Amino acid sequence: MARGPGWLAAAALLLLLAPGSESGCAELGRCCRGRDLACVSSGWRPDRSHGACYCDQACPRTMDCCHDYPQACPEVSCAVSEWSDWSGCAEPCRATYRVRRRHVVQEPRNGGKACPPLEEKAGCVEYWNQEGAECKHLTVSPIILIKKMAASPHFKASTLYCVEFQITAITEGCLQGSGSYTQWMRYLSKGHTACVECQPPALDSRSLHCYGDGSGSDKNQLLHWQAMGNPWCKGTWRRVRQLDTCSCPSVHSFLFI
Repeated sequence: MARGPGWLAAAALLLLLAPGSESGCAELGRCCRGRDLACVSSGWRPDRSHGACYCDQACPRTMDCCHDYPQACPEVSCAVSEWSDWSGCAEPCRATYRVRRRHVVQEPRNGGKACPPLEEKAGCVEYWNQEGAECKHLTVSPIILIKKMAASPHFKASTLYCVEFQITAITEGCLQGSGSYTQWMRYLSKGHTACVECQPPALDSRSLHCYGDGSGSDKNQLLHWQAMGNPWCKGTWRRVRQLDTCSCPSVHSFLFI
């Protein structure tokens, strides 16, 4: 059966409009951030309409992506390295902090998940100066931090021992902190039994004890303590016992710093 020129023109049009023949994102060679009206090609869109189509991050929401957008511009989330080792304390002979960092291995693309924080800090005290001499002006009071505020969750498996103390006195300063980082101090109260973990890197490598844990103190001797982050939050407690197999509760327990 003879076919006229009209049939050839229709066939050519169908071939032109077939999804596989469109330029799309692969042909454009671009995958753009945000909404970028210059990141445009032509072809079929998700609503099966034909015309201008886009290869930017906003096109899935606006329903005007090119047909090959998912293949040409796949979503890639951020990937980061493992944490570095913890640094030493920022300054010796005072309550300060240590740092660990990680770096970006893969930047996010095409709407992938953003990168997590690349730096963490944890409170610490270095009781020896840079010459190796003990810091004489430091009080013997242990400095404590609530466990959930510590930036070192993997230390849990390295806990060496715990000490239970009964709090005998506490200053009003523990109730007056307004910052979010001081709210944990309200868990401290007179008569409360505080469970304090000794973990690396707070452990002194020389004595194999956390500084201020009360080892060697007399029975019922009052010991002084200070809260990390609020110099007005301090008090006294009595050492109850040391637990070599640590069983501090998962909430309202503390760390030596």
